[in-house]
This record gives sequence, C-alpha cells and structure tokens, in this order.
Amino acid sequence: MSSAAQSHASLVEFGKQHVTKGLGRIVDAVIAKGEGSYVTLGDGRQLLDFTTGIGVTNFGHCHPKISKAAADQCMNLVHGQCSIAFHGPYLELIQRLLPMMPHPSLDSFFFWNSGSEAVEAAIKMARTFTGRQNIISMQGGYHGRTFGAMAVTKSKTIYSEGFHPLMPGVFALPFPYWHQLGVPSDTPSSKLSEMCLNQLSLLLSQASAPRDTAAIIIETVLGEGGYVPAPPEFLKGLRDICDKHGIMLIIDEVQCGYGRTGKHYAIEYSGVRPDIMITAKASRFCPKARNLGGLANGFPLSGVISRKELTDKLKPGSMGGTYAGNAVACAAAVAAADVMKEEKILDNVNARSKELFAALNELRANPKLAPAILDVRGQGLMVAVEFASPTGTGPYDAFRNEAVPEKLASRVAKRCVEKGLLILTTSVYEVIRFIPPLNISQEDLAKGCRIFAEAVEEVVREG
Repeated sequence: MSSAAQSHASLVEFGKQHVTKGLGRIVDAVIAKGEGSYVTLGDGRQLLDFTTGIGVTNFGHCHPKISKAAADQCMNLVHGQCSIAFHGPYLELIQRLLPMMPHPSLDSFFFWNSGSEAVEAAIKMARTFTGRQNIISMQGGYHGRTFGAMAVTKSKTIYSEGFHPLMPGVFALPFPYWHQLGVPSDTPSSKLSEMCLNQLSLLLSQASAPRDTAAIIIETVLGEGGYVPAPPEFLKGLRDICDKHGIMLIIDEVQCGYGRTGKHYAIEYSGVRPDIMITAKASRFCPKARNLGGLANGFPLSGVISRKELTDKLKPGSMGGTYAGNAVACAAAVAAADVMKEEKILDNVNARSKELFAALNELRANPKLAPAILDVRGQGLMVAVEFASPTGTGPYDAFRNEAVPEKLASRVAKRCVEKGLLILTTSVYEVIRFIPPLNISQEDLAKGCRIFAEAVEEVVREG
C-alpha cells in the first residue's frame, strides 16, 4: 500500500473514531477534490458524481466563475451581518432572482443558511400571517432535521425516532404517489389527485379546522419520499382550498428548484402561485454544504420568499441569524445565477433529461430484468428508478414480489460505486435517485447510464 493510501486509510479510521455516529455515509473515504462532474478520493479513486452533494453542486464541483466570485468576495467582505446593515451581494442576489420567480407577487426575500432553517422561518411566517397554529405536510415529504422541520418531515422515521415529542399542531396528508396509495403505477394522475384532495377535505373536517390551519407545506417534487412530481391538478386543488380558507401554501423547492427540473422552479409546470416559497441547495459551489436547491453551488445559503404585503406584518428582529445571507455565499449565488443564464443551463437540463429517461426506460423494457423495475419517474435531471422488493414495507404492501432479489436499490448503488459512479438511494421503498450536475456533458451522462445499467444487470443476475 502506498504512503498516500496509508495516510488516507488512517484519516478514514480517525473519522470513524471521532465523527458523530449520527452522520451516515455511502462511502468510507475522504473526498480530496471535486472538479466538474467528478470527485477524487484520498486514495486516488476518481468517481463520476451523480449525487452533487445531494443536489447542491448543481453547476459541477468548483465551477471556476462561481469559485472566483467567492474568493474575490473573501478579500472584500466576509461577514456583513444582516441585522446591522445591507451588504451588496445580498441585494445583487435579489436582483438576479426576481426575474426567475414563478409568480410576480414573490418580491420579498430573506436569506438564511440551510433548507431546514428556511422551513423553520416559513412556519413562523405562516403562523404570524394567519394567527393560526396548525401545519399540514405530506406523507413522504422531507423538510429537514431541525425541530420544526423534523415535525413536518414524513419521509422516514429515522429523522425523528427517539426525539419525541415533536412540535405539535402537525397533520399528514396523503401525497398522490401510487405506491403509498396502494394503486397501480399507471393510475391517472387526475385520479391520484382526487383521492388525496378528498383526504384533505376530510382532514379539514375531522382533524384540523380551517380556522386553526396556518399552512400546507409541500415539495413540488418529493425528494426523500422517492422523487415523485406532484401532479399539476393536485397543486391547483391545494391552491383553491388555501384560497377558500385563508391558508398559506408553502412550496418547498429546496431540492427541486433552481433549474433542477428544467425550469427555474418546478412549481412553474403547474402555474400555481406560492404564498411562501423556500429555496436552497442549488446555490452552492463546493462539495461541503447542503442548502438552497443549489443556489450558491456549495456555500450554505437558503431563501424564504413571499409577498411584501405579508412580510410587512413581521416585526423587525423576528427573523434573522448570525450568518443569515452571508456575503461570500451571496456572492457565489450571484455568480451561479449568471452561470445559469450565460451557459444556458436549462437547455442542457432538458436535453440531458430526454437522454436519461430514454436510457432508463430502455433498461426497464429489458425482458431479462422484468419485473425488477417498477417505475421510472421524475422531471428534468431529478429522476428516480423504483425497484420491486420481496418484502416491501411489510405484509400489506400490495407490490411485494417474492420473485425479485432483496435490497436491490442499496446493492445497485454499492455496485455503481465499485464501478466508479456515486449515486444515492432514497425513500422507504427500493428507489435510486439521479441528481447529476445540471451542466453535465452528454458523454458523462451516457457513461453514468452505462455504469448503472451494468450494475442493475449484474445484481439482478446474482439474485
């Protein structure tokens, strides 16, 4: 073993010994460098990255323009605290984002550090704006690990197990996802939406009266819940019910926003107006932070956006945070917004999306793999493959299939890593998610699809 490999191995062991066990990892390794669509590990391995730091480094690792903007800002102003004064990058970022908003009413911005914090702020705002307490969230939805965000998260129990009692006043609504509803995968989205909107009517009649309900919070595309796009008719139904009862509609675009689905924000596909919109992750530029839907391409930054007529009801000081809207993160996000336009990122997302869906649907159609793949779904470059399972979520899961191998998603993901592709599982079901960089090349996308196909075929053959 080389000295470099030995040093890397010792660092990994040191990490295992001293980093809190509550943090999970898909590989026991140290990331030494990120460049474009690739990461290099401390032992020298180079991996094609289809995780982008969980939807953060959306313009690739260490994009030169974004990284330079951050470095330049570090030599000018690192920290201009938002409760003391405005700073330039904060205001410049608002100027860049205003034309991207899915509705012109969204004109009031508050920048924070993480998606979870943005969710906390949105809940505070909704309760202030309405004078009500209760929040309705979606079965399968993920909004974060902080206390309020954890309470409205319904994707997996791991995020709240052992931490109860959670924030009170939270109610879960079925999301129009065929597997959770126990209906065939080809059930029309209109039918799925009707079923869930009917459940919302019951919830407002049986559990949380409209006069007590402050907000409905929903990811436009379920993230941790399995990369399931919300049907436009469902979102429109939510908007109608919120308008009827004076309930705030909070749209969480932390993972699906900022170009990920082929539009600036996924809510644009429905034409629905948010009362409050949350954005994060995509603004980052290096592989170390997870926040504004890729907003700063690696730097910690999130945003809570609403209407000025609503946010004018907030008392000065009720919002804030020591590092909220950090100058370096905002400068990186300004550059990321420029890259989005100059490099025609949305065009690339839509072109690569067609190729990704074609490759995955071809794999699904392979008779040698039937019936291992249940579904291929998503929008843009936020795409999932759902595998069948011999056990499902339990004995009452209607889609259990004892003829297929167990734990397909995790086994395929592990095999992909062995072959040079970083990829993630998600959901309580057997789901693998694709989150490649938005500017990924045709060649690198095809390479990733080949590795994935090889991994699936090998694992299914092994049984």
